[in-house]
Amino acid sequence: MVSGGSAIRGSRVGSGPMGEQDRGIHAERISISYWDAMGNETVRHFAANLPEEEIPETIDSPSTGLPAGRDKNNPPQVAKNEPYKTHLAYVKERRTDEEASQILDEALLKLRQRRGGA
Repeated sequence: MVSGGSAIRGSRVGSGPMGEQDRGIHAERISISYWDAMGNETVRHFAANLPEEEIPETIDSPSTGLPAGRDKNNPPQVAKNEPYKTHLAYVKERRTDEEASQILDEALLKLRQRRGGA
């Protein structure tokens, strides 16, 4: 018995010679390098006719997650995360202790009047 083999094993059906003549012309591209604070370089490719203002100044580095910028000597630094603030902390930023005491007294007076015990 003859072993059944295929002469086109490993080839896609309909595949032909690779190259631009069969697949069309590739668009012109530019390469932009970005560096993070650890010195890692990431290259992104953009269409050559893309306006400069549409090319991002910073990206997130895929290897470290740090922000990466175009200036190799001055990469962007990680922004400090502020701790979570409670509602009371935001109120205290907007009001002085005297204002808070006055507002509390007014609220208690209204409450007592509603309950009939002013």
